[in-house]
Amino acid sequence: MQIPGPMVWGEPNDPNRARTVLRRVVDLGIKLIDTAWYYGPLVANRFIRETLHPYPKDLVLVTKLGGKRTPDKGWVPALKPDELFQGCDEDLRTLGLERIDLVHLRWIEPSEVSFNEALDAMIELERRGKIRHLGISNVTLVQLREAMARTTIVSVQNLYSVAAGEKRLEIPGMHVAGQEALIDDCTKHGIAFFPFFSLAVPFGPKLDAPVLADISEHHGATESQVALAWSLARSPMVVPIPGTSSPEHLEENWEARTLRLSDDEIARISAARN
Repeated sequence: MQIPGPMVWGEPNDPNRARTVLRRVVDLGIKLIDTAWYYGPLVANRFIRETLHPYPKDLVLVTKLGGKRTPDKGWVPALKPDELFQGCDEDLRTLGLERIDLVHLRWIEPSEVSFNEALDAMIELERRGKIRHLGISNVTLVQLREAMARTTIVSVQNLYSVAAGEKRLEIPGMHVAGQEALIDDCTKHGIAFFPFFSLAVPFGPKLDAPVLADISEHHGATESQVALAWSLARSPMVVPIPGTSSPEHLEENWEARTLRLSDDEIARISAARN
């Protein structure tokens, strides 16, 4: 999401730096890149293809369908079956793929179609061989269970971070509350949980939690690394997807996986978050 220019729109300010970030992803051994055709629009996918194609065999490219951009750089739903079909074709074309490993249905309200109607279109894309695995995004626990009753769901991509406390933050169009129960269900059923905005909520209040500074100082780590470590400690199914336009920040995020927080530290962060 940070590969295109400001507001996820247009060309990056430093194209060479964007390519360096993508190459460094592979060099570090990271196996998953999350993208979407409407990042840019089309810019993120084009840079991924130009920089990394032919892709390493073990690199998983993950996309999402259900949204589109407006000329004023806004974000709106694109959940009608024909819009989902067209979006999938855009991802395939711009990434240079015949099939996408994993695609999320990004639920955005208000929508002109029902959740199940949009899900049926995604199931059809899977049946046609354009999608290998199906995930869902920005959903409630009820929607997850509805989807699981209709098809195999391998992942959920929702807003979840230290900054997005369930009792302190409400964002129009985003499901913030109820994530703990949803993660429990994902863990029970072996479903990957991808927290987006895993370091910050750009349109929400910042977390004022001195505990992050205290814990980061104790571990000789950054507050961002502590925030990611807190997410990783929540469940073995949690896979944060922090975005960055900086090679240095990318490496900092990657090193967070080696940080082990104590139960007390996790509890202190959770208390401040809520």
